[in-house]
Amino acid sequence: MSGPSVVVLDYGSGNVHSAAKALEEVGARVELTAVPARVAEADGLVVPGVGAFAAVMRALEAVRGPELIDRRLAGGRPVLGICVGMQVLFERGIERGEDTEGLGQWPGVVSQLESDILPHIGWNSVEAPDGSVLFSGLRDERFYFVHSNAALEWVLPPDGPLPAPRLTWSQHGGRFLAAVENGPLSATQFHPEKSGQAGLRLLANWVATLKGD
Repeated sequence: MSGPSVVVLDYGSGNVHSAAKALEEVGARVELTAVPARVAEADGLVVPGVGAFAAVMRALEAVRGPELIDRRLAGGRPVLGICVGMQVLFERGIERGEDTEGLGQWPGVVSQLESDILPHIGWNSVEAPDGSVLFSGLRDERFYFVHSNAALEWVLPPDGPLPAPRLTWSQHGGRFLAAVENGPLSATQFHPEKSGQAGLRLLANWVATLKGD
């Protein structure tokens, strides 16, 4: 028996190799690629991201990333976004006065953190909800953040036929979303691959939800 297959979407983001190494460490079979067939076939897809919202969106569009992500989610296939890979899942990002359309998987706007100290760099605690899969066994752990922007509120209505998303919050100046678990789509604003044993445990929790061979 082998671990589940995970594609780390290779679209030029700077942290793909560290994310791939961390996923391999927790038992996944990892491939760095943007080949559509490989993205579609994998048990899980990880969308990393560092840098500016607009630049990440342009890079994703260059490899048909929006289409690849949308097709996976339409089929209920798991996707995990990391850092700016989480931010672009929202409708829009506003950064340094530039308003950029995101992937639109969730409504809402990513904007600058409400803090006088930016960027937010370093270890911070999170407030995970009861029943969280990602944070199972990780209560009171801290995770590593590097960002100046985030989703400051959640605007998706809680009603509807699907289970309500599980929202994890953190604080730097004001509150912001640190993670979302929403059916097949999950995301973290922090970098699990840079968060030591706690980050590896979180990735292991996600990998454990994937259907392997």
